[in-house]
Order: sequence, then C-alpha cells, then structure tokens
Amino acid sequence: MGHGRAPDLLSCAPMPASRPRPQRLRLIKSLERVVAHGHPWIYREALAPFEAEPGDPVEVHDRRGKFLAAGWAEAGPIGVRLLTTQRVSLDLPFLEMRLAQALGLRDRLAPTWGATDAYRLVHGEGDGLPGFVCDRYGRHAVLKLDGEAAGSRWATLAPVFEAELRKRGVEHLLLRRGRGADKSTTAVFGQLPEAPVPFEEQGMKMLADLRQGQKTGMFLDHRVSRLRVRELATRGRVLNLFAYTGGFSLAAALGGASEVTSVDVAAPALALAEQAWPLNGLEPSCHRVMACKVESAFEQFAAAGERFDLVVSDPPNFAPNQKSQPGALKAYKALHRACLDHVVDGGFWLAASCSSHVDRPSFEATLRESAHAARKRLVVLGRWGAGADHPVPIGFPEGEYLTVVLARVYGH
Repeated sequence: MGHGRAPDLLSCAPMPASRPRPQRLRLIKSLERVVAHGHPWIYREALAPFEAEPGDPVEVHDRRGKFLAAGWAEAGPIGVRLLTTQRVSLDLPFLEMRLAQALGLRDRLAPTWGATDAYRLVHGEGDGLPGFVCDRYGRHAVLKLDGEAAGSRWATLAPVFEAELRKRGVEHLLLRRGRGADKSTTAVFGQLPEAPVPFEEQGMKMLADLRQGQKTGMFLDHRVSRLRVRELATRGRVLNLFAYTGGFSLAAALGGASEVTSVDVAAPALALAEQAWPLNGLEPSCHRVMACKVESAFEQFAAAGERFDLVVSDPPNFAPNQKSQPGALKAYKALHRACLDHVVDGGFWLAASCSSHVDRPSFEATLRESAHAARKRLVVLGRWGAGADHPVPIGFPEGEYLTVVLARVYGH
C-alpha cells in the first residue's frame, strides 16, 4: 500500500511535449460502422500490425485509407482507445474541454440528488476521457486509471484535475493504481485519510474506505437502487446479500424495515456497515450481521425456516471475460433460485448484475428460468442501470455493465 503524497505526479513528471505525430493505423476488419456509431475501443486483432507506445496519438483509417477516428494507442488486446471521430488534435486544450464537459454535467446533476455529496465526476469512455474514472466523496475524490494509455497521459492532465476539483471544494485527490495485492493509493494533492471517510447520499450517511475499499471505495452506481429499497422496506424484514459496507441495509433501515440482515464474506466491510448505523440514528438491535458466504447463510435460513419481505442480491462480477459467461449464467440461476426460496409470497426482490459480459436479455433469462424452476410468478416493477453520472456512449453496449431488475414475487 502506498502512503503519502506523490510529488512526481505534478511537479516532477515529465510533460509529454514530444509526443509523435499521430500514427496512421489501418483497419483489417469491417468495423467502420461500429466506429462511426461511437464504440470507443478497437481491438488489436482488427488492425494491421503496428507499434506504438501506450498513450501515443493515432489515427484509424478504413481499409481504403479513409480517416475514421482518432485516439490513443493502448497496450494489450485493446489496440486503440478512441476519443473522437473528428480529425482534431488530441492536445491539452482538447482534453481540458472534455474534462470541463464532464464536470459541468455533474454540476447540473448534483443538485437534483438532494443531500448527496458522493457521485462519479468522470466516467471514462462515457465522458470521452477513456481510462479515467474519478469519484467524489465529499471533500475527497478518488481517481482510478484503467489501461496504460491513461497512465501515460496522466502527467499532462494532473494539474488540470487539481485546478478544476479545487474549484468544486475537493481538498484531497487520491490516485489508485493496480489491483489486489498490487493495489496502491497515493495523494495527488491533500492527504490520505487515516480512517474511513463519511459521505452522504440523499440524506443517508455512509462510510467509505478510500485506501483499500472496492472500486474507489463504494459502489456509487447503485444510488437509484438504494432509493428504491428505502421506499419499499417499510415494516418489512430485509435481506441484503453481498452487502459489502451495507448501503442497501442502511437504506432499508431508514425506510422503516423492522429487521435487516447483512450477509458478506468480508468482515471488515460489514464492520463499516455497523459503524454507519449510529451515524443515521438507527437502533443497532434491528441489524443482524452475518460474516459468511452467501451459500452458508442460505443453509442457515433454510434450517430456521426464515423468509424475507425484501431480498437484495447484488453479487460481485461473475463474468470477468467473455469466456466465463456460460459459467456466470449458471451461477446466476443458482443464486436466483435460492433467493426465490426465501422471499415471502407477495414480497419484493431486487436482483442485479455488474458484469458487462452478461447483457440484460441474458440476465433476465436467468430470472425467468429460476422463477419457473421455483414455481414462482415474477412481476417486474422496474428495470434500470447506473445513474446519470455514469453516462454511456450510444454505440458502446459494454458500457451498460450494471443491470438491475426489481420484481414482486408470487406463488403460482
């Protein structure tokens, strides 16, 4: 884990003023329409062989030599991350314009969310800044870089990020790199927090571990889902599976749930959920925490004959790549079948998938098949994904990674 300020990110990093002129790359697959419709990636296998450093500017031309788009060379299977279908220079003023557009959108959206100071400021490809993801948590912001191209370009954009975020009251910007054991967090400006950071979402007070927590510390894409749970939880028994730091649990309790059960294998995450309970003036005795696998929890519920008025199922990514999709669909079916066994007749079920490799039709097929196997009747009350602070280009189906279905469950 990295600690302290990273001075080289601002003052010591070399400014990439000597970037080469855009290299011309040629498609060897019929992807002209896909590019024209706004897909921001071109896989290396779709391009004639080329050599370029990640972050180098490139132009993509069709098989006849006609200009299609401009972007950055990338390392790995994604050969190019596209930024525009216009023939413009991808210089600092262009990137400043894109950042201003992204932050301007949040300036307009944030007041519509009520008492909320945590939301996504920059959403990578959705904001025309591929590889840059930045979330705000009150006076803190956390930036994650996806891909080597973004890492190469970061030195250029760091001063711009600092200036724009400080204007908006952000006092600490943290940079997170790597995954798993290689994860590190450093302060670009301000300081690393010594403890979990409090933030507010539509009046609900939560805590985020900005140093080591998943994503940037919290799943901000479920704001809409948490509000729906809060609206439906009145006087009911609520089960929150894969609870993490208990956002859905807090929402249910604030909505008037009589009892909330949070299940997650990560005890430290559940500890944050418990710490947030008194911050919201909630009675701890109505919150049951189960630090175990979901399968173990289901066994305990079955043995005790427990059923719930509202079940929330938001598992981790079951399909990290396309090859794992078949196994993921089987896993969803098994999970959904178990959930249905523990919803009371007429109860509610919020089922979610965060995998971009499982599209909505495939996910909903697992719901239908599981309901059929359980001899249940599902009535859909709502379908949605991430909030408006997670914009998606119209031609980028992979960007629609979050799938949520709210249904009512009846016996046949």
